[in-house]
Amino acid sequence: MTGCLVAVVGPSGSGKDAVLGWARERLAEAHALFPRRVVTRPAGPGEEHEPCAPDDFAARADRGEFAVRWEAHGLSYGVPASVARHVADGGVAVVNVSRGVLPSLADVFGRVRVVRVTVPEEVRRERILARGREGSAAAEARLSRPDPAPDFPVDLEIVNDAALSTAGARLVALVESLRLPA
Repeated sequence: MTGCLVAVVGPSGSGKDAVLGWARERLAEAHALFPRRVVTRPAGPGEEHEPCAPDDFAARADRGEFAVRWEAHGLSYGVPASVARHVADGGVAVVNVSRGVLPSLADVFGRVRVVRVTVPEEVRRERILARGREGSAAAEARLSRPDPAPDFPVDLEIVNDAALSTAGARLVALVESLRLPA
């Protein structure tokens, strides 16, 4: 039995982590897994991830501990291999991934649904600058980064410029529609 990976993508500052958090709080743990990514960034506000030193990340990658990994904004990101096993066993997993890895996800997870979260550019700029994760030069680099997969088809587009509950409810509805018979 094959489950499904719900790949949530969108530019920095679109509110992906907020939408994911809202959905995670409302979906039964048995219905959907919301795994934490491994990121070579210290823990901080706004993103639930597993911090990892760059050397440790490289060693884990060499040991095959990631189902998928990528580099962006000077950081390394990885989705634990256990997520691929969860999906292969029939589960649903919802994870924030880079748009650049979209073409490779079906090879790893089989069934994939893509959700793109967007927001008007002026809102995005405010959010990136307000979160204070990086200096102004790095923030500007995030804002100017081109979409690495602009024409990749998506199953759901969420414009996250209203109440978080509106955007989150759309993600919840998609995940619930993927429920496989017991």
